[in-house]
Amino acid sequence: MELILKEDIIGLGYKNDIVNVKSGYGRNYLIPQGKAVIASESAKKVLAENLKQQAHKLAAQKASAEEKAKAFEGVSLEIPAKVSVTGQLYGSVGAAQVVAALAEKGIEIDRKIVTMKEAKKVGDYEAVVHFHKEVEVVVPVSVVAEKAAAPAVKAEEEAPKAEDAVEAPAVEEAPVEEAPVVEEEEAPAEA
Repeated sequence: MELILKEDIIGLGYKNDIVNVKSGYGRNYLIPQGKAVIASESAKKVLAENLKQQAHKLAAQKASAEEKAKAFEGVSLEIPAKVSVTGQLYGSVGAAQVVAALAEKGIEIDRKIVTMKEAKKVGDYEAVVHFHKEVEVVVPVSVVAEKAAAPAVKAEEEAPKAEDAVEAPAVEEAPVEEAPVVEEEEAPAEA
């Protein structure tokens, strides 16, 4: 079934594209939702005329998309995740985590324009940000184990805790011995 898309659908096409889809998908989802119309000869002529009239608007949209894409130059992400001993992630890293990591860097985008094969192991992946049908940016994503992300910081945190742990039991042992004695004496008095 040949359809003309009325809006961008990631994985299928962009607005005003003519696409071929299975007839059930077109009849039962795209057309009733108002996301596409049947690509008849008259609809194709209307589309061609509209594209001629909107050529300057489309050029402006592409230019703004290229400006947005410039913000991604040199951007690479490192996303820490909980990992098992074998390197398998507990859960997965997908587009939502990529958008959250970009927001931490000060780049706000919609999650719907990001596609990424979900990462289920530690390693390097690529996320694609679709700004326009001719402007797409590939962002390298490195998924690392949480413990490996900041080993120096954790080592510094554990060193003071170890010193406190050595001193703390010596101080706490005396009151702990007295507390059970007091409880044993009070328990028979109450009964």
